[in-house]
Amino acid sequence: MTVLVTGATGNIGSRLIPHLLAAGHHVRAIVRTATAGLPAGVEQVKADLLDPKSLAEAVVGISGVVHLAAVLRDPDPSLIHRVNVEGTRNLIDAVRSESPSTKVVMASTSLVYPDDLAWPATESDPVGPVAAYPASKVTAEQELLRSGLAATVLRLGFVYGDGDAHLAHAPRLFEAWGWHPARALHLVHHRDVDAAFLHALGDPGTIGKIINVVDDAPMSAYEIGRIVGAPLAASSEPLPNPWAGRLDGTALRRLGLAPSVPTLFHAALTGAL
Repeated sequence: MTVLVTGATGNIGSRLIPHLLAAGHHVRAIVRTATAGLPAGVEQVKADLLDPKSLAEAVVGISGVVHLAAVLRDPDPSLIHRVNVEGTRNLIDAVRSESPSTKVVMASTSLVYPDDLAWPATESDPVGPVAAYPASKVTAEQELLRSGLAATVLRLGFVYGDGDAHLAHAPRLFEAWGWHPARALHLVHHRDVDAAFLHALGDPGTIGKIINVVDDAPMSAYEIGRIVGAPLAASSEPLPNPWAGRLDGTALRRLGLAPSVPTLFHAALTGAL
């Protein structure tokens, strides 16, 4: 399979590409400028998601797309919308025009779920986030799933592991957001994110589906802080909603994808952080 990867040099893409290569796929990466940071054997194509004409060459002859490119945090919400929504729309149009039978797997986020659910969030629960990033991902999901392409959306928990410094910054974010130290967060290790993308690319049973990609146990902000060496202040005050941040991973498990790194505690004990 020739797999086009957007966001190839990001935290997820840089870890996923070696697994795609090891699985025997030919990897084509969209880059805005040539980079030496990609593994040998990766075909680089200069293109920009915001320049529709530049995408034509990138999508010719492909049979799979892993769409990771996104803007997460930026003071300009219009930039987030342009990249995450308009960029996805441009990619969809290019694939439909040049390689309409291509399987497209897009990364989305667990942040799309509301905080007031009375149970762990399932893929069928209503979403309607206000913040720019998750709102843009919901729109991009809808665009992709209505496109007529063979598409799958993976809603990822908080991705960490294998040297990703993202987790180390989490306690500072929790404090900035005013989180209760007992508030839960569902995580997923990079290795299991990689496995989910590889599976979705090859499994026609995932077409048209949204799938939560999470490990076996959500962790509290306090526990995360303790593990990364940046503990938050403790509190025994009541937690407003104990279900906030928790996701249901049943759909993923039904695909036979039990996490290889089941919890953050396991990652810390085995040196997988």
